[in-house]
Amino acid sequence: MPTSLAVEYKDASPEVRAVFDDIKQTRKVDDVNNFWKYLARDPATLKRTWESVKQIMAPGALDPLTKEMIYLAVSVTNGCAYCTASHTAAARKAGMSEAMFGEVMAVTGMANETNRLANGYRVPVDAAFAR
Repeated sequence: MPTSLAVEYKDASPEVRAVFDDIKQTRKVDDVNNFWKYLARDPATLKRTWESVKQIMAPGALDPLTKEMIYLAVSVTNGCAYCTASHTAAARKAGMSEAMFGEVMAVTGMANETNRLANGYRVPVDAAFAR
């Protein structure tokens, strides 16, 4: 079990508190999750990462649920248990049903399998796919 290297709000610098406050306001939560508390050990990384996440995950051409399901699929593929749990919860909050979760897992698993097969066989890209 890791020792607590998380930065709690009461112990945070003004710079870190400003980011924590923005996270809480943006996400409408009472406290930030552990990911942000651990990143707060390096305020520059905390701020840069939050600004990027806030921008990328904001509504755009893709709706928030789709973005969360993509994030979930990548997190599963990368083997990040923390991000898998976090983005499963976020996707469920955004409306992901159990059936949708099952399909995301099926597509993620299949993509990983076929990607590895294509890489292993060194399959050249079809001319019809090249742009």
